[in-house]
Amino acid sequence: MKKGSMEIRIGCCLTGAIILLALISLFYTPYDINYMDIRMRMAPPSLQHLFGTDNMGRDVFSRAITGARFTLLVAVSTVAGCTLISSVLGLASGYVGGLVDEVIMRIIDAINSFPGILIALIIVTVMQHGSYTIILALCIMFIPSFTRIVRTGTLQYKNAEFVKCNRVFGDSEIRLLLVHIFPNILPLLLSSVIVGLSNAILAEASMSYLGLGIQPPAPSWGRMPYEAQSIIFSAPWCALAPGLMIVVTIVGFNCIGEGLRKKYL
Repeated sequence: MKKGSMEIRIGCCLTGAIILLALISLFYTPYDINYMDIRMRMAPPSLQHLFGTDNMGRDVFSRAITGARFTLLVAVSTVAGCTLISSVLGLASGYVGGLVDEVIMRIIDAINSFPGILIALIIVTVMQHGSYTIILALCIMFIPSFTRIVRTGTLQYKNAEFVKCNRVFGDSEIRLLLVHIFPNILPLLLSSVIVGLSNAILAEASMSYLGLGIQPPAPSWGRMPYEAQSIIFSAPWCALAPGLMIVVTIVGFNCIGEGLRKKYL
């Protein structure tokens, strides 16, 4: 078996199951996520309610799979946005060099000098924090690490023989960057992007737990444990269900990232 194949398969199975549940929640949930059945308050897991109910009688399973939709949307949007911005900054910094490199890297160092979660907290607090303001905050938080990866790869390949040959044959600088240099950086970047999804999910859950992420009535994996903290001992399943889904998703993405690293690097 090729290196990394087993990790990729395990990761795809775990994340595929979560993504499938999120997609199903677009069209069907066993119960309305906001329906309150007072008679079933804090009911334990059963065939009727797979993950039990919370202190308001809401079905935890329905809320957990719906929360997957919102949490994954934030994570994917965050990583996609910062990958795009970081790719432009990293390519420009590594290829142009000189003053451009110095300015970009000093800005990156300035951002990196603060704890990422603190930057996200400040941005969300200062702005009118709607449900998806967190995407911008987390995007800025992840830009430094992705920019460094792209810059390092650009420095590695910009003086490679195949780049010099294509420059002699008249390829423009933009073509050299996009067609010849950037594709060679993709394996390393892709592995980091997959792991970045795990970090984005953890960051979103942390922010939502603090009340600065996805806003009610939309459920999220971070908001649900916050709402369950007052009943953690009498109805632990309310916090364990979203926690379990976070763990499964993160393990899945980390397995894929590790598998890609072993396979291509």
